[in-house]
Amino acid sequence: MATHPSWSEEYWLLLLQIYLKKPIGTKRTYARPMVELSLELHIPPHMLFEKMEQLAEKDTQSLKALWETYAKNPNKLRKEAKRIRGMKGFGKPEKFYEGVEASETFEKDFLPIEKATDLTPAALIVVLDLYFRLTPITMVEETPEVKEVARLLDISAHRVVEIMEVYRFCDPYLNHDDLMISPLLLPCRNIWDRYGNADTKKLSTLAQELHHYFR
Repeated sequence: MATHPSWSEEYWLLLLQIYLKKPIGTKRTYARPMVELSLELHIPPHMLFEKMEQLAEKDTQSLKALWETYAKNPNKLRKEAKRIRGMKGFGKPEKFYEGVEASETFEKDFLPIEKATDLTPAALIVVLDLYFRLTPITMVEETPEVKEVARLLDISAHRVVEIMEVYRFCDPYLNHDDLMISPLLLPCRNIWDRYGNADTKKLSTLAQELHHYFR
């Protein structure tokens, strides 16, 4: 199992906190608490999920000791978690990336889009999955699937349709106008370039995982 360079052994306690949240157990990769911790630690969610599975298995003496010390002592666990979060530079990307040229990372998928702050790239991924599950005639506000995704993302059905209209412009298999002016064009094209020509099953799997973040 690969270990991220930002991982610290103290972070087991932060994962244990999430594990013990009701319903107690291993959380989904893109469950909101997992993503929020990922953004704090600058460690991709799938790596934290692997660590949480390891935590659940208690397969080392140190993890067994951690469970014995903290699992039934929530006050002590909360105090230690607070101490970890109080460490200098913890959860502060400006410190983490200081003097370093930041690369494209998973973190940007969960940050608001410039000029469209009600959306994130993660939300656009969910809508792209919907786009491939509908036909052009059903890409309207009245379609139940459109309403469902709108509720999930906490945006209007009109907004979902607007995003799909941009995806229609990006779709090379459709005839469309030569010009579109929209603040969503570049963000949607970026998502299309990443997923629009790939295996739709993989996109669907990712989108379904992202549903857990937005719920």
